[in-house]
Amino acid sequence: MAEIVLLPLPRKLTLLTGEIRLSGGKLILIDTTQTQELLFAATRWQRALLKRANIHWEITASKAVPAEQIGVTLRIDPSRVPHRQGYELLIGSESINITGSDEAGVFYGVCTLIQLLIQSILQPITQLPCLEIHDYPDFPSRGVMIDISRDKVPTLETVFELVDRLASWKINQLQLYTEHTFAYRNHPEPWAKASPFTGDDILLLDAFCRQRNVELVPNQNSFGHMHRWLKHPQYQSLAECLNGCDLPWGGHSNEPFSLCPSDPGSIQLIREMYDELLPHFSSGMINVGCDETWDLGQGRSKSDCETRGTGRVYLDFILKISAEVRARGRRMQFWGDIILQHPDLVPELPKDVIALEWGYDSNHPFEDHCAKFAAAGLDFYVCPGTSSWNTIAGRTDNALANLVSAAENGKKYGATGYLNTDWGDSGHWQPLPVSYLGFAAGAAYSWSLDANRGLDTANTLSLYAFDDPTGNMGRVAFDLGNVYRTVGIEPGNASALFEALQATFDQIKKHKGEITVKALQKTLTNIDTALAPMVSARSTSPDADLVNREFRFAAHALRHSCYRILLAFGVDEKSPVELAADMEEIMREHEAVWLARNRPGGLVDSMERFQQAKASYL
Repeated sequence: MAEIVLLPLPRKLTLLTGEIRLSGGKLILIDTTQTQELLFAATRWQRALLKRANIHWEITASKAVPAEQIGVTLRIDPSRVPHRQGYELLIGSESINITGSDEAGVFYGVCTLIQLLIQSILQPITQLPCLEIHDYPDFPSRGVMIDISRDKVPTLETVFELVDRLASWKINQLQLYTEHTFAYRNHPEPWAKASPFTGDDILLLDAFCRQRNVELVPNQNSFGHMHRWLKHPQYQSLAECLNGCDLPWGGHSNEPFSLCPSDPGSIQLIREMYDELLPHFSSGMINVGCDETWDLGQGRSKSDCETRGTGRVYLDFILKISAEVRARGRRMQFWGDIILQHPDLVPELPKDVIALEWGYDSNHPFEDHCAKFAAAGLDFYVCPGTSSWNTIAGRTDNALANLVSAAENGKKYGATGYLNTDWGDSGHWQPLPVSYLGFAAGAAYSWSLDANRGLDTANTLSLYAFDDPTGNMGRVAFDLGNVYRTVGIEPGNASALFEALQATFDQIKKHKGEITVKALQKTLTNIDTALAPMVSARSTSPDADLVNREFRFAAHALRHSCYRILLAFGVDEKSPVELAADMEEIMREHEAVWLARNRPGGLVDSMERFQQAKASYL
């Protein structure tokens, strides 16, 4: 094995002399009186060995067998491995030993052992190098949050496959960001057309996650981002601003957005939601959202905000929500952006809440914000993102810088968690595999930043996200995700090519001069160059053809954006008629790749955004 590629890289790996030859007839020994705790990890190794090397090892809990028959021993010993979730992996010439501080540690040791098998996917592997690994995480909680409300709701199978992969990268928390996509039986109107997750779905997913040492944390926005509820007549009386609000970056939204905190009906609605939602989750936490309450003080609570201050009104409602969470035996997570606008109130937050410090651009001030939460004695998570949304193909350089910054400052100020977010703003046009780069890098940096700072992202991504040992598929994802940099301007939290697809021609013309024809022509070349290695990829993943199709769709949409900008600038490389026909083809492909992994709810809303672009050519 010329080079060992692991995700995440362990904090200490020592290669020893020799190798162990893998052969049939060996045993997997679970060396504990509580056999069931480690059975899933043992079975995972058993299946991987059969799949990767065509070798079967039986599982036993009995020590009354000759030592030479034992191929691998799994045990829990916190006295030997003191760090929670830590493990020790020893591969000798005759046997393998995995010792964990706890059940999770043993599972993670097995995940690392399996990755050693995956080093040579294209042919069975019959030997492993002798080595010693000592490993444990920087952050106790390492999560991924998936947006299932704008507009994609993934199928349960899609989430199962993703969780299994994330768990193998030592991710141990999952959240499904929900506004209106849980099927509340007592409130059917908001989710009627959304293809929501049902209670049955959540119970199955929760059990699936628990097996893999992943905590499924309920996530229900409970203050702002309630427009999918408040637009219905029976909830409009709870709106802060029924007719919309002024936005902080300029402009006006015409729909209600936040609950009115002074209306008793608002907290009653939240009680009803929590009473129905929470019993489906085994987690002791809930993310209640409460971010971006832009309209607070513009409507029904204006007088109260003027008298007591907007921050105080916000905090009082947060305290009411936290009381409801506490009454149900849970611990509250909430997005920290609004309370940070009122830093004098941060120390008044209950000490049992977890603040979520989020930001998605490379220059986000994690250090300043983390310092404020740490000074107040609060537990907090750092929450970067995959940089996939509002892009179609991602923003590779921004994602990596953002993810590293979150890990650096989270470690510096004592964050207890790292929650990597994947949003779906503006139609959720990015295919899921575009987000794998951010998921993989976030998993590495949150496990051990020092060990993974120099991670070969493209090669590691290829092997563990796309099951492609050639490195080509990872290179495609990496390079296509950097095409955004060629255009000439880099808007915050988005790419210029994405924005051009949803902008009017007059809006695009404002950037003439900032974006040049030469830059657009280079961008077109770079898109094709980035996609070229795909033909040499050798993925063994069951969805390899779909992944190829998804990246070709992303590249197609980016090319179209270049031609759209050129047309707005008066350069007719493609006529309006040609672009209208091309957009029709993009729409057909968007629908096809959407339905391959996701439920139909939300597709109409997403397609409407493409339809508007098509209509602009006619």
